[in-house]
Amino acid sequence: MINELRPAFKTQQSWEKARELIYGLINCHGRRTITGALSGCGKQFNDWSSFYNLFSKMKIDNERVMQIIQNNVLKEVNNQKYIYAHMDDTTIKKTGKHIPGTSWMRDPLGPKFRTNFIWGQRFIQISLALTEKGGECESRAIPIDFFHSPSAIRPKKGASKEEIDQYKEDKKNAKLSLQGSKRIAHLRANLDKDGAYDKKLIISVDGSYTNKEVIKNLPERTILIGRIRKDTKLYLIPESNTPLGRRRSYGEQLPTPEEIRQSDNYHWIEVKAWAAGELRTFNVKIVREVRWRSAGEQKNLTLMIIRPLGYRLTKNGVVNYRQPAYLICTDTDLDIQTMLQAYVWRWEIEVNFREEKTLLGCGQAQVRNPNSITSVPSLIVAIYALLHLGNYRTVKVKNINNLPRAKWYKQKEESRTTTGDLLNNVRAQMYAKSINTNFSDFVDENFYTRSLRNELIPYISASFFIRN
Repeated sequence: MINELRPAFKTQQSWEKARELIYGLINCHGRRTITGALSGCGKQFNDWSSFYNLFSKMKIDNERVMQIIQNNVLKEVNNQKYIYAHMDDTTIKKTGKHIPGTSWMRDPLGPKFRTNFIWGQRFIQISLALTEKGGECESRAIPIDFFHSPSAIRPKKGASKEEIDQYKEDKKNAKLSLQGSKRIAHLRANLDKDGAYDKKLIISVDGSYTNKEVIKNLPERTILIGRIRKDTKLYLIPESNTPLGRRRSYGEQLPTPEEIRQSDNYHWIEVKAWAAGELRTFNVKIVREVRWRSAGEQKNLTLMIIRPLGYRLTKNGVVNYRQPAYLICTDTDLDIQTMLQAYVWRWEIEVNFREEKTLLGCGQAQVRNPNSITSVPSLIVAIYALLHLGNYRTVKVKNINNLPRAKWYKQKEESRTTTGDLLNNVRAQMYAKSINTNFSDFVDENFYTRSLRNELIPYISASFFIRN
């Protein structure tokens, strides 16, 4: 899989250096900085300037890297009716106040009763859902776009009128909703270029992108599913036999989504969808053919209300409930199960963010060059995507020996491979090759040995199993 990225590099020399850094980042045991990656690939005693120039002088075409990954994902989902995508933004924490593109931003992990701020960079990511089939099944989100979207820089006190006007224009262009709308259009154009012109794109977003800026500028053959507020004002389609005068665009106002959820006039429908590792039954309410002022006068929508699911923190604990979800869909003909499953799959992009930051160290590199601050995180996200895309293809091949999980892991049948498992498997193969150890024999020995204390070389096992 990694060798398919070669066309995204200007020269063979830059590609070889990037390939060494990729293996170094996977093998790195500390912070995933450039120097950490150099130590991970055994280049800590060589000149490091050429590795930094790889990013600062833009010897990597990040757009082409993501395009190659997207092409590979499309090959796997070519037989499906729809292409499912998820879009969201994330903030990468930084400490340097002179790093380009950084600013104070609201902390999404702060408590609800107090707004906290963090200093960092903002990126917009789009991931495609990689599934065995398009229906009720497990999904893995593969990142195919990681776009730097910084906030506008406020001018200093006493700035000229031209500087203030320029700041207002930059602030308007830097809005997340506008940038997100452009990334959706960019994705649709790339899909058409790659031969997926006849397939509809279903993209799921959260409430920050469910607004008029995104909905009114949706490209053709694109369906958006997003969250709305529980007090959103929705309307019926106006009657055709209106009296003389200006034709109405909105009919009678509907109850709010929260009032519809509590009302007995709208019935609950049971729909099955894959969530949290198994097939579950959801209760939803559907209202077709509604209109919303933020979507425009001629845009008909579908409202979906999802009843909160009950869950227990312990086996015998009390039943707790999550919050209900209120969704709109820009396609009034999309069936209920597809709509629900597409949005439930959106949680995978949140998993992407957590693993990219914690397991692969996205944002930990200490770089200040304007080119490096975007190209280094983008390469790490590409590594994450290649790991899971390669694993998706590998699991189809039988008799593949992977490292057995530790004893404290629950042994579940058909449980999907975690990112930590993938990193350990790659490291184990790298270590086994370097010390001339048969990797397959080592795995078989672990399976058939009754006690872990009976291993021949315990230090080899300790180096294979690294806690991420």
